[in-house]
Amino acid sequence: MASLNLEEISAQLESPKLSVRMVALANLRDVPPEEAIPLIKKVLADDSLQVRAMAAFALGLKKTPESYDLLIQILESEPDYNVRADAVGALGYLGDIRAFEPLSRIFYEDTNWLIRFSAAVSLGNLQDPRAHDILVEALDSKEVIIQQAAIAALGEIKDVNAVDYILRFAQSDDWFARQRLAEALGNLPNPKTIPALKFLAKDNNYNVAEAARISLFRLSQTDNSI
Repeated sequence: MASLNLEEISAQLESPKLSVRMVALANLRDVPPEEAIPLIKKVLADDSLQVRAMAAFALGLKKTPESYDLLIQILESEPDYNVRADAVGALGYLGDIRAFEPLSRIFYEDTNWLIRFSAAVSLGNLQDPRAHDILVEALDSKEVIIQQAAIAALGEIKDVNAVDYILRFAQSDDWFARQRLAEALGNLPNPKTIPALKFLAKDNNYNVAEAARISLFRLSQTDNSI
């Protein structure tokens, strides 16, 4: 992107109009991380929580040596839970393994369901096997959406030892949990996986059945289908 255009975006980020600032942030999508980060930093303390949330999430898509520290600063100082949730999600996209400890702490200590949901998703995105205990515990959450995130995350980290824990969702009343299970099992070769997927492939919900069929096909293409 030409320098002039970057200058224009920089000026737009200082506009009094919320819509202009949000469009400017969106226009950073194709800007290289090293050039985008200084511009994102301009609005991390914006008066608008929508802008701050967009900026926080953008940090997860623009990986530089500074991105991780900026996200941690947001989590330590941001008063709005929506913005913090986006920062938590951004840590997962950033893929920095240092995020495991703060994400774990956030999941255990934060009381907001949206933030805990984002933490579970991000732990899956990190693909760190140390998340096993946290995610298994999350399966017992009172929030269905956190259960769904935990099932998916256990698949993301390829935690074969979690199969027994997640199979109880095969007959869940929540079809989305069953779909997440079917998708996760595609990454979890285990003696119980194929029978469970064959069961889910007969599910009355099309999305669940299709996810199970795709996972069965994926496992059939590997040497680990068991």
